[in-house]
Amino acid sequence: MPTAHLSDRGVVKVSGEDARRFLDGLLTCDMDRVAPSAPRFGALLTPQGKILFDFIIFEAPAEIGGGFFLDCLKVFAPDLVKRLTFYKLRAKVAIEDLSEALAVVAGWGETPKPQDEIGLVAADPRLARLGWRAIVAKEDAAGFAQARLDAYHAHRIALGVPEGGKDFLFNTAFPHEALMDQLHGVDFDKGCYVGQEVVSRMQHRGTARTRLVPVNYEGGFAAEPGTEVTAGDRSIGTVGTGANGRGLVMIRLDRAADALAAGETIRAGGIPVSFEKPDWVAFPFPGEAAKATAD
Repeated sequence: MPTAHLSDRGVVKVSGEDARRFLDGLLTCDMDRVAPSAPRFGALLTPQGKILFDFIIFEAPAEIGGGFFLDCLKVFAPDLVKRLTFYKLRAKVAIEDLSEALAVVAGWGETPKPQDEIGLVAADPRLARLGWRAIVAKEDAAGFAQARLDAYHAHRIALGVPEGGKDFLFNTAFPHEALMDQLHGVDFDKGCYVGQEVVSRMQHRGTARTRLVPVNYEGGFAAEPGTEVTAGDRSIGTVGTGANGRGLVMIRLDRAADALAAGETIRAGGIPVSFEKPDWVAFPFPGEAAKATAD
């Protein structure tokens, strides 16, 4: 029954009477759908529509003080506070980095979810098979550390779920490229937010040619993040994280499809790879049409 302290995650709290409206005007997710025990996956974008930060947003019940808690990559928590403060203006909100007081923990497989009285615990809003996540007091995190952090990431990678700052660099990828449209991270029916015009146009025109996709590595060893994905002598993308012979790569879908149709081997960091489409992904994968024809 694996659980892990996600020590690479931090927590930013946004509270105050304007907190929900303030966040709703900035983030890709609909804050009206965030509730205690019902977190949402979302991001803060640049005006050009690229991801600056991605996170999971919990709402604390009123009986433990209320407010919204953003489970984010810890090293970027201070930058997230600065960016949110930049947008604060006259909004009645308080923005705090609580990464030294609070911790993020997760459980998966058959591990039962902790009792709700710990406050912030729910199924992962991106994909149910990821398991549950919780925000707890830092001193309580050790009680959830039955598995190593890398075991959690191996579980995430096996399911094909990317994370910002690991599988792609912040300020370089659009939400569609990072699969946020597939993982419930963008509410396309909500009101305006920073970067919305670009994201909506990409959704309606279907112009996301670059995507993060899962791969299987020949030989069972994953390539180093940041190395090239190639087809012949052409670069078609970049390697993300990997574990246990599986990994994530950011590629141009059309170029990968053309390479496979031409019988070329696609390599990540020099290692031959094959694509593996998760059942939760709705867009066409490279080689999918050819495989269907063969079947």
